Amino acid sequence: MDLVPALEEPLKKVLGPPTAKVMAEHLGLHTVGDLLHHYPRRYEERGQLTHLADLPMDEHVTVVAQVADARLHTFASAKAPRGKGQRLEVTITDGSGRLQLVFFGAGVHKPHKELLPGTRAMFAGKVSVFNRRLQLAHPAYELLRGDAEETVETWAGALIPIYPATAKLESWKIGKAIQTVLPSAQEAVDPLPDSLRDGRGLVPLPEALLKIHRPHTKADIEDARSRLKWDEAFVLQVALARRRHADAQLPAVARKPKADGLLTAFDARLPFTLTEGQQKVSKEIFDDLATEHPMHRLLQGEVGSGKTMVALRAMLAVVDAGGQAAMLAPTEVLAQQHHRSIVEMMGELAEGGMLGGSEHATKVVLLTGSMGTAARRQALLDLVTADAGIVIGTHALIEDKVQFHDLGLVVVDEQHRFGVEQRDALRGKGKQPPHLLVMTATPIPRTVAMTVFGDLETSVLDQLPAGRSPIASHVVPAADKPHFLARAWERVREEVENGHQGYVVCPRIGDEEVDPKKKKSPEDEAEKRPPLAVLDVADQLTKGPLRGLRVEVLHGRMHPDDKDAVMRRFAAGETHVLVATTVIEVGVNVPNATAMVIMDADRFGVSQLHQLRGRVGRGSAAGLCLLVTEMPEASPARQRLNAVASTLDGFELSRIDLEQRREGDVLGQAQSGARTSLRMLAVIEDEEIIAEAREEAAAVVAADPELADLPGLRTALDALLDDEREQYLEKG
Repeated sequence: MDLVPALEEPLKKVLGPPTAKVMAEHLGLHTVGDLLHHYPRRYEERGQLTHLADLPMDEHVTVVAQVADARLHTFASAKAPRGKGQRLEVTITDGSGRLQLVFFGAGVHKPHKELLPGTRAMFAGKVSVFNRRLQLAHPAYELLRGDAEETVETWAGALIPIYPATAKLESWKIGKAIQTVLPSAQEAVDPLPDSLRDGRGLVPLPEALLKIHRPHTKADIEDARSRLKWDEAFVLQVALARRRHADAQLPAVARKPKADGLLTAFDARLPFTLTEGQQKVSKEIFDDLATEHPMHRLLQGEVGSGKTMVALRAMLAVVDAGGQAAMLAPTEVLAQQHHRSIVEMMGELAEGGMLGGSEHATKVVLLTGSMGTAARRQALLDLVTADAGIVIGTHALIEDKVQFHDLGLVVVDEQHRFGVEQRDALRGKGKQPPHLLVMTATPIPRTVAMTVFGDLETSVLDQLPAGRSPIASHVVPAADKPHFLARAWERVREEVENGHQGYVVCPRIGDEEVDPKKKKSPEDEAEKRPPLAVLDVADQLTKGPLRGLRVEVLHGRMHPDDKDAVMRRFAAGETHVLVATTVIEVGVNVPNATAMVIMDADRFGVSQLHQLRGRVGRGSAAGLCLLVTEMPEASPARQRLNAVASTLDGFELSRIDLEQRREGDVLGQAQSGARTSLRMLAVIEDEEIIAEAREEAAAVVAADPELADLPGLRTALDALLDDEREQYLEKG
């Protein structure tokens, strides 16, 4: 992180071009500093052996084990027809399990001499299965002789660091390269302020780097880890705190609703009372809107917790105060749906300038890429003249042609689908920076929100509005118990006979061109069949288990008018079953739909399944969600589905999801740079460190926004935010 001249030295000068090239291409390491921050994944103890029984398939592993026996076989082959082919089979053991190593051809001579029974070594290679046994073919190996000189020089103790490695560069070669550059660690500039380091009893950075790479004891590793985790958390939180600080300096127009204007009129016509959560969150938002600095708030809520209602009231407050509000939705289907439901909720209050409109009314316009020219021209005109107080649209809103009279609030729905550039482009359309409300229905654990959306204040809606029904979820193991799947279709029929409707969700559309060159994923290879497709499944259902019901399809490649027509028919109850891709994942609201069958459910992420499930049980009748899978019972995929079926708590599920996937995926592009990825910090496990680092960072930035007295911290920040990565913090 802290790149000073010794640590900025390019690796090709220190290690030579061939090694440096592999490090750059395969591990993203370019400088001495990068290499010092390439931490061991784990440590092997010289006296202990790896658990061979738990080796993962198809992964590159490094193991420490003992040779049990070695046999040389000769055989005939095309290349060696006279039975001169040679194959060396070496069995290694760790006491718990055995693993076969295989060497062929001319490659057998050296290992045949060196790998004698009783020899201990480190072996690295890719685990594969041959004749139902695990094996490593042609593994690289390094003998552990234990002679005094070698032990002291290379391993400095009993703990052997095992580094994240690649087939091109084994762990021990990385270890040797690190030994070469380790003296430079002494010159690492410490980013933590002395007071913070001493106050928390953390070791200095050079010492932490030495201890992480050459620990003598397990306590050394602990010291180093706690120190390096703090570095990551603190530097990231300082970057976010500076961003918040800079935003707080920007001017914005305070937007306070009129005492008995549009918002009051709207509240008066609501057929229900807002939940306590909605009232509390609305107050937080109204307090922010009333200040002369731009609001930056993340509103996260469970599927169906009434976020749209909260956002609409914020938009009405801004219109009341003379401004305009824009809502950015990720898809046309969703934009049209928001537009329709907002106009319905507002009634005559959405008929500004029309006969029959209320005196407080405003216009609510829709703007999407596929609108006709005349409708589009009218919408643009309504925005520029301020006839329209509210506009709902897709990224068509961001185009240059779109101009506002006075943009006061931007609401971004489903943040994770918009990059920071799009958010900023829309914010740039205000005369002064508009207030910003970001909504997400993917519940994000608090620490992730603090790490990824640390520049936003967070509001959480965690209770469901009255009248929402519980959703029962079950896993349907189609391969083990085919009759369960037959029963699933019967359940859908029963729901339809009781006057309700259902969804069937598939991972794929079915009209894709199959590219023969396209590499298949390991899952596809394992399955030997592509994911189920909407068009095929709809066809099978109409001819088979759902014969006689009105079944329609919906997917992203349909013409927008056709999509809209299908959604209208489904919403009106004319269609019994909608077979769709995940286009229905967000915001689709049909209270009469009570059943959902998700095909190949193991191919969706946990939060996606939770989102999809939220489309049923939106009315007074109970919802049912069936997760169909062919995965065997013991597989991680099945455990994931069981977790989804066992809880309706999205925050709990997002934690499970994170623990399984690790946070790299969640932090996504935010952490794309080699140097910025969290190497030590685990977002879920290290909750306390992140929370404390955030407080410390806020205090440091408040006292010294430019970090004039902390050159080490500035250096670390520059390394974190180099190459236009200033913006990465906001990437959703």
